[in-house]
Amino acid sequence: MDHPGTLILIMAAAVLAPLLAHGLGRWVRVPVVIFEIVLGIVMGPDVLGWARSGEITDILANLGLSLLIFLAGYEIQFDAIRGDTLRRSVWAWVISLAAGLAVALALTGLDFPKSVIIGTALTSTALGTVVPILRDSGDLQGRFGTVTTAFGAVGEFGPIIAMSVLLSGRDPGLSTVILAVFAAITAGAVCWALRPRPPWFTRVIQATLHTSGQFAVRFVMLLLVSMLALSQAFGLDVLLGAFAAGLLTRLVLQGTAPEVGEDVLSKIEGLGFGFLVPLFFIVTGIEFDLSSLLSGGRPLVLLPVFLVLFLLVRGLPAYALAPRDLSPLSRRALTLHSATCLPLVVAITTIGLAEDLLGRGEAAAMVGAAMVSVLVFPLLGLRLRGKEREAVPGRTDVAGTETW
Repeated sequence: MDHPGTLILIMAAAVLAPLLAHGLGRWVRVPVVIFEIVLGIVMGPDVLGWARSGEITDILANLGLSLLIFLAGYEIQFDAIRGDTLRRSVWAWVISLAAGLAVALALTGLDFPKSVIIGTALTSTALGTVVPILRDSGDLQGRFGTVTTAFGAVGEFGPIIAMSVLLSGRDPGLSTVILAVFAAITAGAVCWALRPRPPWFTRVIQATLHTSGQFAVRFVMLLLVSMLALSQAFGLDVLLGAFAAGLLTRLVLQGTAPEVGEDVLSKIEGLGFGFLVPLFFIVTGIEFDLSSLLSGGRPLVLLPVFLVLFLLVRGLPAYALAPRDLSPLSRRALTLHSATCLPLVVAITTIGLAEDLLGRGEAAAMVGAAMVSVLVFPLLGLRLRGKEREAVPGRTDVAGTETW
């Protein structure tokens, strides 16, 4: 059982983080997630020793990660990213996976199990982290936001698939069959979501939207926990179910009550970004093995190496295969946002540690590099986009249209 003061400290850090981000925003725009992680490290066992994670905080943090992936799945607009943009994003990730596995094999001396852990982590994109940053900066709407969402979605979904096949502990062939069955069930759920809902369904959503009934919110939570349970029953990573639940929720709300979809989403975001998601990032900071990283030697050297590899393995293929209608500055910004990672790196390295495939120092170096990527890469990407707007003053993106 957690010490009761730990949860109070975590929530105090969650309140303090946006205040720090707002105050520092006069000089430099820093994503609030950075303050959440840093505050977690500071009050964690390796610095002040005020807070330690426990059963309750771990459960809440896992829910926060699931809701973060759910919201990332909800942001996917297939009508905007399909076609050439989707094909380019898929091929960029496939190239990243091949490059990541090759680099990891070279780093580990042909240790295949460890290479799968490292190589898969190198291909991830923190879409759930990038989307709020883009929304706050006004970059989510328009052509750049659409392309970044497409590349980020594949960078989030692809590693989850790879984890389910390569890191499940089962024969890869069996894992593929199980994944195919899960995909078939999900496809059936998508077909159900696309069907018109009965009139009473819409009426109940509208009637309870601002009452204690909150039918829509409860229905969304039912979808989420059902997909989490389904993925767990199949022995797949629960993040796969969270992502699928986000996709299904968007389809259901758009087909049933599009006029209140944004209101429902705002309530889910309030629960996520107001409570569970910051708790996940703060607990990540608390559990970060700072002592292993600062003990010197190989882990400290690996941190900048992994940071560069995130950029090379994940970012360069995104730059090379970015749609040609993006300007050079936007292509560079896409590279940086695509190479931003953290949640899946934490999940993958946790699996590696649990199965004794990864050393604590290596895991700390990889998670540390992912933290730095969240701090550095989006800031540089926002700066490039700012230069883009300064170069063409008075002109902004319109949804689905490039105006540079």
